[in-house]
Amino acid sequence: MLNRDALEYLSEQGQPEIIEVNGQQYSTRNLFKVLEPTPAPLIVRNLSGLVDYLKSDFDGHYPLLVHVVSPDEVTAVSSYNNDYQRKEIIRAEALLPEFRFGSFYDAESFNIKLQSVFVANEDRTKLLKVVGNIKEEAVRQVGDDGVSQSVVAKTGVATVEDVKVPNPVLLAPYRTFVEVDQPESSFVFRMKDGPSAALFEADGGAWRNDAIYNVATYLAEELNELIEVGKIVVIA
Repeated sequence: MLNRDALEYLSEQGQPEIIEVNGQQYSTRNLFKVLEPTPAPLIVRNLSGLVDYLKSDFDGHYPLLVHVVSPDEVTAVSSYNNDYQRKEIIRAEALLPEFRFGSFYDAESFNIKLQSVFVANEDRTKLLKVVGNIKEEAVRQVGDDGVSQSVVAKTGVATVEDVKVPNPVLLAPYRTFVEVDQPESSFVFRMKDGPSAALFEADGGAWRNDAIYNVATYLAEELNELIEVGKIVVIA
């Protein structure tokens, strides 16, 4: 059972004091602010789901800021609350196929990846012809530029000959939401004995800016009516 002295001590401990030292104010106890609760964001996997939600006004959170964070992430957030924090209402995260740039794949795996992870274009067709028709394991350096390679590949019904490996190549992997155009960028294509092949990114990451622009343009078009009435702002 608590005695009177203990109760007085607890009472004193429960009342923090503000004291001033050298013109600065200090509290005799640590104070912890009780923050305003914020909702957990709704997660969707495509831009169309994000657009449908925003158009529905399901939760009535307008106005909202739609931020294209990266090629594969978009968030919609509220303005500041009383704690100067934004509420993240919904987030779109793209589901993307895997391709390990900078890693060598055997010829068969590389062929499959080219067909399933890259948008069809002229350079993808060239790579498929080279990788799909290799006749021996030796990969040779040719020329005096330090980068050219050649392989022995099937070029006709019964003909094999040296084929120069195309380099660099312009390809469009699936790296952003499927609703927008996949940006093309340059890659260094290399082969080695096995045979095996690899792609190395060679545009300094410039494709990210193109992808973000494509996503922001798509959202601006799809949410145009909400933007015009001031309910939505899209930034990238």
